Amino acid sequence: MDARKDRLGEHAAGHALPWAAWAPPWAGDELRQVRGAGLAAARADADAGAAGRSGDQQAAARHRVLAASYRAMGEAYRDRERVFAGVMADRAGWEAATRAQRHLAVAADAELRRRHPGQRFTPLRSAEPPAVTAARRAELTPTAGPDIPDAGLWIKDLDAGRRRFAARLADRQSLMVPAEDPGYGDLGQAFPAWTGSSRDAILQPPKPQIRPSARVLERAADRDADIEAGE
Repeated sequence: MDARKDRLGEHAAGHALPWAAWAPPWAGDELRQVRGAGLAAARADADAGAAGRSGDQQAAARHRVLAASYRAMGEAYRDRERVFAGVMADRAGWEAATRAQRHLAVAADAELRRRHPGQRFTPLRSAEPPAVTAARRAELTPTAGPDIPDAGLWIKDLDAGRRRFAARLADRQSLMVPAEDPGYGDLGQAFPAWTGSSRDAILQPPKPQIRPSARVLERAADRDADIEAGE
């Protein structure tokens, strides 16, 4: 039992999850922020129209200048949106590719704790990349003006990381389980796609043997008798 417990523990308590190390970072908040920046021009146009209708031409002119500035920023923010949207698409691909392993790790951790309720285990640890800092997220706040800031180095690194992730995912999906017989084909993917969830324990006792019916036992006895008679 101890050896089996140790093998189960390799997937469970206190261990970092290595497949999380190549996970694309979560960029959903940044994606929403840059998409929201694209609405700034529309809002400024609407404010200019409202100011014009109220007779405040000075405010209307100010909002029109602001709207023009935001529209000039549109291309830069669309490029940032492309990066963040791509990272989130990669994240979805990673989640699909590692779903079985993540399920196994959580299930193994829960099973280990169930079997040994009196023992303390260190929680599972993830090796995912850290979230974007507040200072970096502040760079995404649109600031109207003649000078449009370039994308930060961290955004360029995210874009470059997408190519590395695509290569890693392709390598993973191409891994096959070889057969013991060299002349036989591969047994299938080493990391197959997730096929569904299960609530059963990871380690199961052997299934009970199915007892043959009396008719089958009678036929087997007759066959043995015929064999003995022939000898």
